[in-house]
Amino acid sequence: MTERARRAAPAVVVGLLVALPFAGLALQALADVWRAPALVPQEWGLRGFRVAFAEGAAGEALARSAAVAAAATAIALVLAWPAARVLGRRPLRRSWLVLTVLALPLLVPAYATGRGLAEWFIRLGLADSTAGLVLAHLTVVLPYVVLALAPAFGPRVREREEMADALGLGRVRRLVLVSVPAVLPDLAVAALLGMMVSWGQYGLSLAVGGGLPTLPGVLVPFVGTDPQVAAALALILLAPAVAAVVIALRLARAPA
Repeated sequence: MTERARRAAPAVVVGLLVALPFAGLALQALADVWRAPALVPQEWGLRGFRVAFAEGAAGEALARSAAVAAAATAIALVLAWPAARVLGRRPLRRSWLVLTVLALPLLVPAYATGRGLAEWFIRLGLADSTAGLVLAHLTVVLPYVVLALAPAFGPRVREREEMADALGLGRVRRLVLVSVPAVLPDLAVAALLGMMVSWGQYGLSLAVGGGLPTLPGVLVPFVGTDPQVAAALALILLAPAVAAVVIALRLARAPA
């Protein structure tokens, strides 16, 4: 074995461990007939996808999940920006209380949080509504976005903003031309985290918007009744996540 192969071996092993479950998922989604102990399906087909879009209302659920994830992430980025600036410029020992409060929604089961929100949403007329789903998802998306974005606002960004002030740039121009480009890699990671947290959210969606289908909500009932349909829905759930990772990585490579 060459030196290059030895260096690549750990990465190959990790890649295989990550890829194997998804390979099995793809086989299950395309297996119209797969009887044990055969290692590969006896008959291939797209029945899982047909049933998912016909009986499982995957199209409507896909659109709603995407809209809710995009809206919750966009709102979280706007709200997180000033909070992340403050946290990023303070020593950790002075921010422990704020960080603890931010972490609380991440420590409580999502369904429990959703049940607490549902009581208020029913009274406010937000239960079983897209707006209610966005607000509910925001409770878990926002902490992730703040915690991912805060490390970006270090001395380097502060120095650039001070230079922009010295050159007479207004707040808006400083934000667009200096601040956002300087933190773009962390901003991309924060947006990716927010999208993924909302995209795969099941407990909150069930508690607050049980009457509105989202993709995880459509998937779960098929897990025990029709594994092929569940696998097809899982692949549909996975595809936008992979696309978001690719986009975030490209943004993260952008020059600061």
